[in-house]
Amino acid sequence: MAAMQMDPELAKSLFFEGATVVILNMPKGTEFGIDYNSWEVGPKFRGVKMIPPGIHFLHYSSVDKTNPRNVGPRTGFFLSLQQRGLVVLRWNAVQEEVDLSPAPEAEVEAMRANLQELDPFLGPYPYATLKKWVSLTNFISEATMERLQPESRQICAFSEVLPVLSLKHTKDRVEQNLPRCGTECKSYQEGLARLPEMKPKAGTEIRFSELPTQMFPAGATPAEITRHSMDLSYALETMLSKQFPSSPQDLLGELQFAFVCFLLGNVYEAFEHWQRLLNLLCRSEAAMVRHHALYIRLISILYHQLGEVPADFFVDIVSQNNFLTSTLQVFFSSACSVAVNATLRQKAEKFQAHLTKKFRWDFEAEPEDCAPVVVELPEGVETG
Repeated sequence: MAAMQMDPELAKSLFFEGATVVILNMPKGTEFGIDYNSWEVGPKFRGVKMIPPGIHFLHYSSVDKTNPRNVGPRTGFFLSLQQRGLVVLRWNAVQEEVDLSPAPEAEVEAMRANLQELDPFLGPYPYATLKKWVSLTNFISEATMERLQPESRQICAFSEVLPVLSLKHTKDRVEQNLPRCGTECKSYQEGLARLPEMKPKAGTEIRFSELPTQMFPAGATPAEITRHSMDLSYALETMLSKQFPSSPQDLLGELQFAFVCFLLGNVYEAFEHWQRLLNLLCRSEAAMVRHHALYIRLISILYHQLGEVPADFFVDIVSQNNFLTSTLQVFFSSACSVAVNATLRQKAEKFQAHLTKKFRWDFEAEPEDCAPVVVELPEGVETG
């Protein structure tokens, strides 16, 4: 880790007040990082010191010993660090991962007593990017972190998956209407159909909240079903009341958690969850009136998140449709109306102008939502 220029008094204060994460036996050449910075581990590396208290994301990629250019997929984990806290971890050479099992208390205390001797082997936390990190994680509480992270606590770019059915024997494949393994494959589609159904290994999935699947109340009329399919406020209110009854802003913490897992953990499923959450929030017009404080915070979150991605990142490579512009277009149309809180309206107008100037996104064209909406009615509901 490269040396950083820091005021001597600040450095002294941080040395005694900041947290320390010790990672023993991490192989030389491993790509290791904390929050926004990463480095190639040298032979003397033992961890990171002077870490500000709060939520942090540590991540690493192992390298091939015979060919250091071959870098494995990224794995990461969140830690909630206390002032003057000390966390002692070890590298598991067999699994090629950081062992997150807590070290014995006696070992931690012995390490604490020798921190000054260990100091030359600890890299300082990169304070130059702290402000950016805080802006991306300020709504992630320790409770949100514990609720969402996998049971294994390891967040992997490529999760380990297992077949839903083992299909060890020919009769197993026959029971699933699958051809014998040696049977010639006649098309790409047939080849895909032959692949076993897979599921993530238990304990490895990020435990994201379930989004509502029914967007309207039971017994809704066809007109109400259409309205709830265009304005998703009912679905959002259902989610808030069931999963975030005491603190709606924890939904924003989950939005930030998903974005960090994608941006720094390279987890594509987290990006998909981020998109679904954002779509639900942005298309809930009535909820903007009731939860204006939530939406003011959402604008701030999006301002910082969108500063981390290129302008064309959200464009679908097949359809060339930009998910974000179409979603935000609906949001701005609702947030800039006279019905919403004045502060929210002003912030939405400024944010729209900022995105238009920075990315040259056009929010003035008629949104696709103005086109007729075809809604599938539940069984038994008639249009009259």
